[in-house]
Amino acid sequence: MSGHNQFALLRQRRFLPFFIVQALGAFNDNIYRQAIIGLLFYLGVSSEERTLYTNLAPALFILPYFLFSALAGQIAEKLEKQKLIVITTTMEIVVMSLAAVGFLTQNMPVLLIALFCTGLQSTLFGPVKYSVLPSILKPEELTGGNGLVEMGTSISILTGMIAGGMIFALAGAYGPIVAAVAIISLALIGNFTARMIPRVDAGAPELKINWNPISESLVVLRLAKKQKAVRNAILGVSWFWFFGTVLTSQLPTYAVVNLGGDEVLYIFALALFSLGTGVGSLLCEKLSGRIVEIGLVPLGAFGMSAFLLDLYFARTGAVTVAGLDVAGFVQQAGSWRIIIDLLGIGLFTGFFVVPLFALIQSRTPKSEMSRVFAALNIQNSGFIVLAAVLGLLTQSLLKWSIPQLFLALAIANIVVAVYIFSIVPEFLMRFLSWVMVRSLYRLRVKGVEANVPDEGAALIVCNHVSYMDALILSAVIPRPARFVMYYKIFNIPVMRWIFKTAKTIPIASPKEDAALMQRAFDEVDAALAAGELVCIFPEGALTKDGQIAAFKSGVEKILARRPVPVVPMALKGMWSSMWSRRDTRLGRMRVPRRFRAHIEVVAGPPVDGASTDAAQLEILVRKLRGDEA
Repeated sequence: MSGHNQFALLRQRRFLPFFIVQALGAFNDNIYRQAIIGLLFYLGVSSEERTLYTNLAPALFILPYFLFSALAGQIAEKLEKQKLIVITTTMEIVVMSLAAVGFLTQNMPVLLIALFCTGLQSTLFGPVKYSVLPSILKPEELTGGNGLVEMGTSISILTGMIAGGMIFALAGAYGPIVAAVAIISLALIGNFTARMIPRVDAGAPELKINWNPISESLVVLRLAKKQKAVRNAILGVSWFWFFGTVLTSQLPTYAVVNLGGDEVLYIFALALFSLGTGVGSLLCEKLSGRIVEIGLVPLGAFGMSAFLLDLYFARTGAVTVAGLDVAGFVQQAGSWRIIIDLLGIGLFTGFFVVPLFALIQSRTPKSEMSRVFAALNIQNSGFIVLAAVLGLLTQSLLKWSIPQLFLALAIANIVVAVYIFSIVPEFLMRFLSWVMVRSLYRLRVKGVEANVPDEGAALIVCNHVSYMDALILSAVIPRPARFVMYYKIFNIPVMRWIFKTAKTIPIASPKEDAALMQRAFDEVDAALAAGELVCIFPEGALTKDGQIAAFKSGVEKILARRPVPVVPMALKGMWSSMWSRRDTRLGRMRVPRRFRAHIEVVAGPPVDGASTDAAQLEILVRKLRGDEA
């Protein structure tokens, strides 16, 4: 795990052509949209007419997401995905050719019609963009792959806006020709690259398409609500778009009024936010340990609010200077605080959104994924429109300043985050687990990615060394796992809430509570029948001397009822770390002698549950652990 680099995906055909296509698409869209604004300035239209067009353009671009996302989700589900990407990039060539005619004839209605068609093409591509990743990436690569995609999208949007805004400034009278050539050339390159993407099978080729956009929109929205965690991950992604829309839409005026800058300073401020988002997206894999670590979502949410609150206090009112370029702004008192705040907001935004995308992909059936992302696009577009409307209303009716709007957004972000985490405690539980494990230990993992099945039922058996074993294993297993745990450990204060939220199954010996033991076996069987992972510690108790005790027959009872594959796993180095029985209870209250201890989790190949027993599994776990207790 430690030797893996997510950038290695950029050298592989299964990912690189797709990455280039989606990045080029975002780059071209933003060149086109900014070039339209540049043309308005070049033509010298009145400020009223320019305001009309600049407000109409986003509405035309977002309208197809409302109208056609449900249809796009069905098409993406039914067709082989590489073929569909080629079709959508071919559409982009046609649309950009129409846009080129608009630039060459300087015909604004034609450009707006083409802009609507660009929104339609983006609508068709949207469900493919994220639903294709689980098909071309391994589960442990999802977080890193999504991080690269989000980074590529952020940088492409930023550079596209800069390049599109500079076309008429640099080319002058040749601006329409340069814009036309640029957008057609990029579309052609995108289509050529799309043809190099490997084949990706359709999610549901037998699907019958419902051509009614209203009824099908309701169907996909209901489909996205089937799983609570997925439903609220979708809510979180939509909130990300709301947050980003409110923030970035205020930056042009904020740069002038509150920072005293010119139009270049706005681009600088946007670049800081985009750069932060890109870096945060890339860091997600490193921080998560290559699993879908939704524990980063609360960290991202509260980090976003913290830096946005500081941005409010850093500059609460207008400034007396004006026309500052980037160099002039940097020399102003307090400028570095604002720079760090914008970078920080973007950084934690990346922490917030990347795990949410990865969670949706990892927990949605492939036969439904494109339609779920279609529902996400419908909801996203609604949140974007709501953000734009509220931004206008708060300033026109309530007369809020932009810093006051930032303050309100920071508070609203905390409220929304608390709401999401209260209805899906798994987010907060994973955050607490992530903080505890990463704070107390330095983890090495071997064989887990290769041997834990990507889907379907499996039983994981592991030696039991400390009170932290379940948390450590949950931090390295790429799928959610149900742990069977001795009820007295399950009932430890504070930890009980974490275990209960993770759907841990408490168990007791027949002498202590025969009914509880039977309920535990029934829950294990039900979880395996539902295709879940279940992890047990067959020793039945924490080791008292660091050695592996004999495995009890409970594992055989589980496999007799449900003979699923069994993955042997071993914890190494835990005996001398915190929370084992090497120390007395009083000893554990002292500062531990091995804080941040090096520990290792090793997994072996799965064995057939129908032809193994407790003694054989014990031998396998002993071999995996070796002499490192």
